[in-house]
Amino acid sequence: MERTILNLLRRRAPGASICPSDAARAAYRGDDEGWRDLMEPARLAARHLVDEGEVEITQRGHPVAPDKTRGPIRIRRAR
Repeated sequence: MERTILNLLRRRAPGASICPSDAARAAYRGDDEGWRDLMEPARLAARHLVDEGEVEITQRGHPVAPDKTRGPIRIRRAR
């Protein structure tokens, strides 16, 4: 999942972000709603990538600590 997140971000403009659902959908190989089961793994992978200094988790365009998030998040390359 981490590789999927990084690959998606490489295809985006600098400063652009993705939703964890983008990563979940990209990683899922079916054509049904099974990607939803990958949402928590996508969020966990994003948290790990924050720890590695690769990405930031944002809410309303501002970086937030992974343990402080509530609600929808976005993922972007670390600045």
